[in-house]
Amino acid sequence: MRKIWVKVDPWDKKIVTTALEGGADGIMVPPGYSDKVKALGRIETISEDGDLKLGEDVIIFNIKSGADEEEIVKLTRSKKVILQCSDWTIIPLENLIAKGANVIAQVQNLEEAQTAFGILEKGVRHILLHTTDVGELKKTITELRSQADKILLEAAEITAVKSVGMGDRVCVDTCTTMTAGQGILVGNSSSALFLVHAESISNPYVSPRPFRVNAGPVHAYTRIPGGKTSYLSELATGGQVLIVDYMGNTISAIVGRLKIEKRPLMLVTAAVGDRQVTSILQNAETIRLTDPEGKALSVVNLKPGDKVLVALEEAGRHFGIKIEETITEK
Repeated sequence: MRKIWVKVDPWDKKIVTTALEGGADGIMVPPGYSDKVKALGRIETISEDGDLKLGEDVIIFNIKSGADEEEIVKLTRSKKVILQCSDWTIIPLENLIAKGANVIAQVQNLEEAQTAFGILEKGVRHILLHTTDVGELKKTITELRSQADKILLEAAEITAVKSVGMGDRVCVDTCTTMTAGQGILVGNSSSALFLVHAESISNPYVSPRPFRVNAGPVHAYTRIPGGKTSYLSELATGGQVLIVDYMGNTISAIVGRLKIEKRPLMLVTAAVGDRQVTSILQNAETIRLTDPEGKALSVVNLKPGDKVLVALEEAGRHFGIKIEETITEK
C-alpha cells in the first residue's frame, strides 16, 4: 500500500492542514513543531522530537553514487531510510528496488512521485513529498490516492445458480459513498473473486444505501489494501476494505460496521475458459453482481450465459498474503 509523508520545512500551517485533509500518512517537521501538528489533527510525526525520531528511527541518506547502495540496503533492515540527492533523477532506485530495499524517495511534485511509484513496474511504496506550494501538494496527494493499484478484471460466464439454505451473511458498511459500477470483491476462493455491486441502485422496496455492500457469508474472502485478502467476518470497524470499480480502479475505504445476520443463501457458479469460479451470496433482489459495462445484475435474475466481472490470480495465499505455492480450494 502506498504511503505518503509530507515534509513541512519551514513550518506552514496551510501545508499541514492540506496534508491532513488529503489523507497523508505522516508529517515531517523541524524540532519543536510536533505538538503544533497534533493540535491540528491526529497523525504520525517525524522529527527529532516526533513519534518517529530522526537519526534513530528514520535516517536521511544523501546518496552520491551507486557505491552507496549496499550501505542503504543494510540500513533499511532496521531503519526507515529517506533518500536525498542533488539530482533526483539519478538516484539508483531501480537497483535498490531490485535488491529488496524498502526506501523512501523524497520528491517535490506529482511527476516525480509518479515516477518513484512506477519504477520497475513495482516502484517504491513510500515517498516523502516536499513542496511549499499548497496547490501542488493538494493535486499530488489527490492524484496519488486516486491512482491506487489497479486490479485486472475478467468476464466470467454464469453456468449455474442454486439455493443452498440458510447461513450467516455479512453486510459491509463503509465510510465511503459508492457509485454505479463500484463494489467489493468477494468469493469462496481467495484466487477467484466476484465484483459484488454496492447497494447504490434505487429499488421500490428499499432506499439506496451507497455506502453498503451486501457481500456474502462469513467464510468468504474479500480484498483489502496492500495486496492482501481477509475473511469477511474478520473485517472490523476502523479497518479497511478495497473498493473496486468495473474498470479495475481501486480505492481504500474505512469499514464503519459489519452486519452479520442469518439469511437465505445461493451458490453462484461461473467460468472463465476452463476455470470455475464460485461464490455464495444472499438470495435477494438487492444483491447484485457487475457486468463488463459496469451494470448491476440482480442475483435473482442471473441465468446461464450472463457475463459478470471476476478477479483471478494464480498464486495461493497464506494468512491473506500472496505466495507462490500450490493451494487447492474446493
